[in-house]
Amino acid sequence: MRQFFVHNFGCRATQADGAALESLLAQRGLTASSGYQSADLVVLNSCTVTSAADEDLRHTVRRVHRENPAARILVTGCYAQRAPEEIAALPGVEWVVGNSDKTSIADIVTTDHFHGQIHVRDIFEQHDFLSAPVDDAAGDRARPNLKIQDGCNNRCSFCVIPYVRGRSRSMPADQVVEQVRGLAENYREVVLSGINLGRWGREPGGSMRLAGLVRRLLEETGVERLRLSSVEPMDLSDELLALMAASPRIAKHVHAPLQSGSGAVLRRMYRKYRPRHYADRVMKARELMPEAAIGADVMVGFPGESDAEFQESFRFIDALPFSYLHVFTYSARPGTPAAVAPGQVPMSVRKDRNRQLRELAERKNLEFRRGFAGAMLSVVTLGEGTRALSSNFLRVELSQPAPANQLRDVRIGAVSESCLRELDPLRVL
Repeated sequence: MRQFFVHNFGCRATQADGAALESLLAQRGLTASSGYQSADLVVLNSCTVTSAADEDLRHTVRRVHRENPAARILVTGCYAQRAPEEIAALPGVEWVVGNSDKTSIADIVTTDHFHGQIHVRDIFEQHDFLSAPVDDAAGDRARPNLKIQDGCNNRCSFCVIPYVRGRSRSMPADQVVEQVRGLAENYREVVLSGINLGRWGREPGGSMRLAGLVRRLLEETGVERLRLSSVEPMDLSDELLALMAASPRIAKHVHAPLQSGSGAVLRRMYRKYRPRHYADRVMKARELMPEAAIGADVMVGFPGESDAEFQESFRFIDALPFSYLHVFTYSARPGTPAAVAPGQVPMSVRKDRNRQLRELAERKNLEFRRGFAGAMLSVVTLGEGTRALSSNFLRVELSQPAPANQLRDVRIGAVSESCLRELDPLRVL
């Protein structure tokens, strides 16, 4: 094998895993391909959070095998951990490697030679943080994702992720510092990610928390901008929020999963907070960072969700200063309590509720963006023509194409239906 291609499905943690896999394969002398069509090895790094994610993976396997039948396909990630035999039966799949063995993929592809090889162990036997260094194999990324936490100790009734990621585990602080220091030599912005990022450092015996780690990164590395991915609401401590507000080197961006604004639904979901607790954290973030992006994951159609409970959730969301929402339609996951719970909501109702929340999200996002007309924003260029991303997570269209991976201040001249547009300095002159 000479060329490989890694395709990632799902969350930022999966994307970070994919970048690490690219590094490991490159260290073995393989070259990254621009697409699966020309690759000898195709690695599909799967998600299994919804049934649609599973189908997307199966569809991609069939397409890769049809268009590049000579390619050796390896499927890894969460779907591979959950249902390895199901994936191994797909035509063209040579290896199935679970999250339990993901860091061994470079060894596996150079030693195993038989179709249908499965490498999946009990994920709950993993007590160490499994990762691999992210280096220049991720050199085409303007904003590399560094996974510093894996697994989840929560048992939300709808979620299969703890069963495919295992218990919460953290990258050691010294290793995080080393990784960020190395990335900061090549990138202006680094994104810290995890399955349950706010639980970083909370294993037995751990004394440092996420806020302490972030403070150490600011003190001991030259990273110009840190961005935190999703943090559970009750992990948004006053200390962490105050640090985010005080440092210009931390992106003004808070993403806190909500799932529902109904207390009764949250109880059935086995979530560990109630709407009033969530609102307290969001309003604290807004008080400290008036210009920050505040986003949430929201689920519609959870079993038993009545019209009244959905309207309660809708009103709660409408009342909070969100700048965007990730809206998910409930999807039953095998082995979870919610999958067998009574009161499964008809799909037509789920889709209608999804539509209502997406329309609300669009209105909120437009209202938030309009507040920055004429303002100066700090952006990182993405290297795709004129695309850039602001510290507060707004898409900005630059007046002129710019190389990737630059931090610059731009003045906003217009607000479009989907983004902000930089004021063209030539027109001002």
